[in-house]
Amino acid sequence: MTQELFKVAVFQLDLVWENPAANRGKIDEWLQKADKNTDVVFLPEMFTTGFTMNAPDLAEPMDGETIQWMKNRSLEHQFALCGSLIIYENGMYFNRLIFAEPSGAIHFYNKRHLFTMGGEESHFQKGTERLIITYKGWRICPLICYDLRFPVWARNRNEYDILVYSANWPQARTEVWNTLLKARAIENQAYVVGANRVGVDGNIISYSGNSQLIDPKGNILSAIGDHLKGIVSARFLYSELMKFRTDFPVLNDADLFRLESTSK
Repeated sequence: MTQELFKVAVFQLDLVWENPAANRGKIDEWLQKADKNTDVVFLPEMFTTGFTMNAPDLAEPMDGETIQWMKNRSLEHQFALCGSLIIYENGMYFNRLIFAEPSGAIHFYNKRHLFTMGGEESHFQKGTERLIITYKGWRICPLICYDLRFPVWARNRNEYDILVYSANWPQARTEVWNTLLKARAIENQAYVVGANRVGVDGNIISYSGNSQLIDPKGNILSAIGDHLKGIVSARFLYSELMKFRTDFPVLNDADLFRLESTSK
């Protein structure tokens, strides 16, 4: 049975460059402040390090310290915890989003669209499969940053209710971020979560944040402005989502796509 009211929160952080312990400590402080009725807390992309290509020095295994920390904090606070970090597995590095449940269950998604302008494809293995998580009856599709620019990968054929983007989206392209998040909500008739960071990273790239929670009609339910650190939260209502999809069933007329590998 689907839980009617689903409360989500985004932590808009100024990440400490390549310092997992410091970033986990910062998040620990914020977890103490989060509403205890929250269902999921969403974190930015590479929330332990910032968007770095220094995978050999910073990658962790799936049984490493950060995954265990996520499991422990999810159990302690009784809400799911979601964000991406650098993972080493089978001789490869992944920009991997982790969704940790209070039960101890772990789900993961490997970023499909690697940011070639930043050299990400030279350091990480691209993902090949989309993930749909069912949590408290809600179907969640988590994606990562640059994935936002590729609507076919996010196309909803009544497969999910919430679309998530965990990101390190630069200030220089803030208008693109704001526009595409709304577009993804409207075209997929889904709630959208945009979890971004603030601050300046080790490559002197500035991030303005603009994390936001958007309803299926493209209305911003809650947001946090430029360069502000803080928690943004909203309540998603399942009955409203279902009523909108029933009254205005555009997904029934959507085109079908077949995704093919881009590997040579």
